[in-house]
This record gives sequence, structure tokens and C-alpha cells, in this order.
Amino acid sequence: MKLLRYGPKGEERPGLLDAAGRIRDLSDRLPDITPETLMSDRLARLSGMDPEEFPLVSTSPRLGCPVAGVGKIVAIGLNYADHAAEAGMALPEEPIIFTKAITSLSGPTDPVVLPRGSEKGDWEAELAVVIGKRAQYVEEADAAAHIAGYAVMNDVSERAFQLETTGQWVKGKSFDTFAPFGPWLVTPDEVPDPQNLRIWCEVSGRMMQDGNTRTMVFNVFNLVSVVSRYMTLMPGDIIATGTPPGVGFGMKPPRFLKPGDVMRVGIEGLGEQKTEVKAWPE
Repeated sequence: MKLLRYGPKGEERPGLLDAAGRIRDLSDRLPDITPETLMSDRLARLSGMDPEEFPLVSTSPRLGCPVAGVGKIVAIGLNYADHAAEAGMALPEEPIIFTKAITSLSGPTDPVVLPRGSEKGDWEAELAVVIGKRAQYVEEADAAAHIAGYAVMNDVSERAFQLETTGQWVKGKSFDTFAPFGPWLVTPDEVPDPQNLRIWCEVSGRMMQDGNTRTMVFNVFNLVSVVSRYMTLMPGDIIATGTPPGVGFGMKPPRFLKPGDVMRVGIEGLGEQKTEVKAWPE
């Protein structure tokens, strides 16, 4: 099942994508897709319904974040061996954990806005894991039961803010629009192996990243387990699992985002984003 939210920003309605790739409206059955919707019993009831029962959306509306009310975004650094190599950094012995501000979330076609003073904006195609059941001290073998689904995320970064100033990475990761999320949330029954998915990013017509989740250093179930040792994961929380090689600051010479660039970010079976880069209005 592919769950989504559609409509103008702040007025999104719940929906799903049917087998023909058409949007079906769910608002007669639930007010929105929230963390409560993602609990296993509620997802099971939804998945048992025939999509043909729901009204067809005949227009091509804007898509918003597929989940409303996300509590936190936990991100993982240097989680692809080939990305760590391009960054000139050693492979971590345990997951590198940082956060992105909730206010960085945006829809999969909303513009990405570079902040004031930005000179080193960058892209990072990532597999997002969405939690569906409270997780604390979860064993890796039990982690799958805590996952509501998977989605595409672009961990947009400002490298100067992230790496060339004092403090934590969060400063370079958290500006508004720096976490395009979606287009939809895909439930685990449609993702039989999250460790074998092609993941890519194209910038202004040039393929920059073309990797596969099998080169992750720490797999998604291990990440859920490890993160749950340090903080309680709640339904709706997101874990952004790291990015494959091909980011701008790893190129020689580096290539950074500029206004007018268009990013296409996709993951096999999970859909694709398309976002235009804009400058902060002066």
C-alpha cells in the first residue's frame, strides 16, 4: 500500500495510490495520515480495503509529506562505504547519529530554498524508514515489527554550515525545505528487501548518485535497534539512513546547488521527487 497526502500546503487530504497509479481519496475513512494511522492494527484495516471503494482524484494535485505530525527526524551519517570513501572519512564503527529539524520537512515537489549566505548547498538521496510502533531497546531481530513503511528523502545540506563552523552537523541540515519527503509512504509488504533498492539523484539532467542500499554499512533493522538504545522512537518518527556516493562536495572540483537547479531523487519501488532550487528572497 502506498499512502500519501495531497492538496495545498496546510490543507492536505489523506489518500492512497491504486494499482494504476491513480490517487484515491481516503478522507471519508480517516481525517489525515498521522502517527496514529501508522500503528499496525490501523494499517492492517486500511490494507484490507479495496482501493476501488475510494473516490478517484481526477486532478494532478500537489503532494505533501505523506505523514503529518512527524515527531523527529533522526539521520545517519557515512552509512554507505563508497560515500565514506569519497568523503575521505573512515568507516564508522557504530552509526553516526544526528538530527534534522522538523521544520525542514517539505513535500516531494516543493521548492528547496537555499538559506541566506549559502554557497555550498548539496544533495543526499536517502531511504527513509518510518516508525509505526514505539521502539525502545529493540533487538535487531524484532526491528521489522516497528516499521510502518519506507519513503524517499533528500537530506539537503549546506556544507559550509555543516562542516566549516563550530557546533554540530544539525546547523547545515535543518533549514526549511531541507528534507523533501515522499511522494508516498510504502508499507513493508511492498518492500520485501529494503537492502536491495536502487537509489539515485539527478541534478539538472546529470545523474549524480546511482547506488544501491545493499552498500549500507548498517542495515535498516540494525539502525532501528541502535537508535532505540539512545532515544525512544515513536510512531511517525523518521530515520534517514544515509546516502550513496555522488554528492556535490565529494566531486573534484566540488559542485554545489544553485538557484534554478532541478533535483530528481528516487528509490526503486518508492517513487520519485522533483524539486527546484531557489534562493532565499532578499
